[in-house]
Amino acid sequence: MVLTIVQSLCFVLFVGGCSYIAFRGFRNVYLNIMLGRAADYTDHPGERWKTMLMVALGQKKMFKRPIAAMLHLVIYVSFVITQVELIEIFIDGIFGTHRFLFHAWENIPFLRGLYVFAINLIEVLSVLTFIVTIAFLYRRDLLKLPRFNKPEMKGWPDMDAHIILFLEMFLITNIFIMNSFDMAAAHGEYGFWISGMIAHSWEGMNESLLEIFEKIGWWGHLAGVLGFLMYLAHSKHLHILLAFPNTYFSRLTPKGYINNMPEVTREVKLMLDPNAQVEPAASDAPAKFGAKDIFDLTWKNLLDAYTCTECGRCTAQCPANMTGKLLSPRKIMMDTRDRMEEVREKMDANKGVWVDDGKNLIENGYISVEELRACTTCNACVEECPVNISPLDIIMQLRRSLIMEDSNSPNEWNGMFANLENNGAPWQFSPQDRLNWEKA
Repeated sequence: MVLTIVQSLCFVLFVGGCSYIAFRGFRNVYLNIMLGRAADYTDHPGERWKTMLMVALGQKKMFKRPIAAMLHLVIYVSFVITQVELIEIFIDGIFGTHRFLFHAWENIPFLRGLYVFAINLIEVLSVLTFIVTIAFLYRRDLLKLPRFNKPEMKGWPDMDAHIILFLEMFLITNIFIMNSFDMAAAHGEYGFWISGMIAHSWEGMNESLLEIFEKIGWWGHLAGVLGFLMYLAHSKHLHILLAFPNTYFSRLTPKGYINNMPEVTREVKLMLDPNAQVEPAASDAPAKFGAKDIFDLTWKNLLDAYTCTECGRCTAQCPANMTGKLLSPRKIMMDTRDRMEEVREKMDANKGVWVDDGKNLIENGYISVEELRACTTCNACVEECPVNISPLDIIMQLRRSLIMEDSNSPNEWNGMFANLENNGAPWQFSPQDRLNWEKA
């Protein structure tokens, strides 16, 4: 009895401590996202729910690449279904029981059968997930798919991907250690198919050893799950949570639409047609044109950055990247996220207060001017993203700041701007001479 209480207390303290660490990580992510400007994404709730269900839950856009989609689907379904066994682990840990659900339904054949079926399904999915994990490692390390081997994936991003893949294998291994030794100790009572076959290897082993190894698997699986939870806020795999809100808050405007500043739109219309009907000018001039740092982007832009899966589909379809230019839409999202992390570290060191560090997203080791100029605004990255991220929106805001705040634009663009200002058109002809070609 005393030993059971001690074990339950250790379990509660362990889970509570890990959950607190995980909460702090998730809290920092939320605070970082809220550093962005306000933006309203509450319109058309019905369409938003539909988008979330189709894209995040149904993984609709993943199936543009069927092989990768099927591999991902196995892990996705396995992740959801295995939570059934995790629920029982938590019940047993808190109350000091063993296979609580199995024994609680011992005299209810239907529920007991349902339990056994669920665990068998978990084991089948676990075997498939183990195979898929090896396939992912093969694609990344031996096949070396180009989108996984871009410059921005060197170092930590590559290590992050491997940590998660090996952690999945660790979790699966411990599931089978737990179940197979438990089956051997219970002489096959539970009826688990795959673990039952493995359990034959442990026949004749001392009962105490069987129990010890079962506990090793039990605690190992729990530690793996809680380790993953604590690690999640610092990993690209945060998308397993943020994909849902991010797709709900998707941009519902046509993909070719680019948000314009009303103040700029008004001046351009008047420049092209002095008699144009435009909204009256606002009393206050905008504080900034475009964005230079994360504080100038919207919270949705920052949510996009944290939701990025680093799959590289956007970069693989980017025509600028294909032709050897520096632009990688994935890197834009990764740089935005890294800048948020840097800002958070400095704010934490300064008791939550931000003191300008003289840096911003443009240059300073983050996004270069050359990358921003390379974008053709074709929307290929937006179309390709499986979780409805828009690198283009960030690129356009940063480029707007370069041009309108810093007067930093290529000579070719400057000529066009001058023509628009002087002639009301991109061409170097006065309005009076514009139709002279008809006289030829």
